[in-house]
Amino acid sequence: MQKKKNKYTGGICCLVIVGALFTYLGMRMGTANMLNTIMHTAHDLLLNTVFYLMAICVITGALGRILTEFGVVSLLESLLRPFMRPLFNLPGVASLGAVVTFLSDNPAIISLAKDRRFASCFKKYQFISLTNFGTAFGMGILVIVFMIGQGFSWEPFVGLFGAFCGCIVSTRLMQHFILKTNPSYKDEPAVEENVIDSAEEEKNSGESLLIRVLNAVLDGGKSGVEIGLAIIPGVLVISTLVMIFTFGPGPAGAYTGAAYEGTELLPRLAGKVNFIFEWLFGFNDPHLIAFPITALGAVGAALSLVPNFMAQGWMDGNAIAVCTAIGMCWSGYLSTHTAMLDTLGYRRLTGKAILSHTIGGFVAGIVAHFIYVLITLL
Repeated sequence: MQKKKNKYTGGICCLVIVGALFTYLGMRMGTANMLNTIMHTAHDLLLNTVFYLMAICVITGALGRILTEFGVVSLLESLLRPFMRPLFNLPGVASLGAVVTFLSDNPAIISLAKDRRFASCFKKYQFISLTNFGTAFGMGILVIVFMIGQGFSWEPFVGLFGAFCGCIVSTRLMQHFILKTNPSYKDEPAVEENVIDSAEEEKNSGESLLIRVLNAVLDGGKSGVEIGLAIIPGVLVISTLVMIFTFGPGPAGAYTGAAYEGTELLPRLAGKVNFIFEWLFGFNDPHLIAFPITALGAVGAALSLVPNFMAQGWMDGNAIAVCTAIGMCWSGYLSTHTAMLDTLGYRRLTGKAILSHTIGGFVAGIVAHFIYVLITLL
């Protein structure tokens, strides 16, 4: 009887929450406009974001497979071990993940992680924390180049340093949370040694260089397609919700049902506590909080806010540094962490990953702000 009552209670709570959510959106936007906006936003995300990420996964998957096939992974492990372990408590080969995500996007780290020879370098708790580690560098080159294009030279690199610090905090916090609930993961390897395909190694040794390259490219690209399909639910559902609560009506101030319209609820709520963000990040206008809020779902969408902020005079060097740090460190983690951990097989740890990365993003912004202040005082 008690179990039946609990089941009904959960169902009632679910109906109340979902009903309240859609009632609020329907009253603000109109029911037809709300439904059209949700569908159009999800459709645009699928065509212009998910397939773009899938292409990235295919390319980086192929690249990562080639690098592991020809021993680059082992070389990086040897060269960078002294730096990676003290800072991130990760083997040196993890630096390859930082490079490919910096040049592409968050899910690229999973393309590497799915390679058994790459994964064999990690203990299980380290392997899981790759989700946080790789995300902190996602789309880094795009963010920095974009900010430099706005007329700023050194400020984006202050943001890069802030994102680096945020990555350390996020990765180590995630490892701490994992070991707290799963102490055995400290010594367990990410993959069993006997599942690393030694037969494939022996077979490859007798193949020509061209065949080895072709096999590596095709196998890596195939794994990238699988990853691209796996991230679809997280991107479409979570990003659509974040954006519909972040953006406002259409250009004419009215709702039309177009993609990326919304209620601006999150910026309004953040504006009520802007004094906190002013102290932590040095933001001189409450509208600037829209950037980190939007970066929760998609850093590309957050970057699209910058030209308008520049035209309004809201962005200065400090804001560029802080937004670069937060944009890089968070880089849409709210829409990708669930899918990334689900792909690795540890969906139950999603809450810990999100909490760790939220703290890491705040640290990134705070560090960038105070480093910027220090440089301007010198």
